[in-house]
Amino acid sequence: MADTLHFELVSPERLLRSADVYMVVVPGTEGDFGVLVGHAPFMSTIRPGAISVYPNGMNDVPERIFIDGGFAEVGANGLTILAESAVPVSELDVEAAATGLAEAREMLRAATSEIETKQAEKRIATFEAMQAATLN
Repeated sequence: MADTLHFELVSPERLLRSADVYMVVVPGTEGDFGVLVGHAPFMSTIRPGAISVYPNGMNDVPERIFIDGGFAEVGANGLTILAESAVPVSELDVEAAATGLAEAREMLRAATSEIETKQAEKRIATFEAMQAATLN
């Protein structure tokens, strides 16, 4: 169809999704952005959060997939997301995310180096994004 966007979601392990869709909303590091067919080419890094995939139109219930950061490229062939990891929001474990967040905050309190601080902050951001994705 001429009014569809080709979308691919790729993790380090495998191609997770390849389909023609209406639109994808992506959590970019500079803010969320939506990609429709004919979008201007660009590249962006992605923060942890849920992408929303609209299969046929804006009135569809979007498929929501949590990604733990990555990279997005919009080009002539559509949208490709290279994600560090990806899991459907419906499969996220809310209790595990809460436990992980508490552990990451403790890691931050106990950090003794800049590297440990950065690692803890990244984990906190990921678990906070997981919790937010399950609430929305």
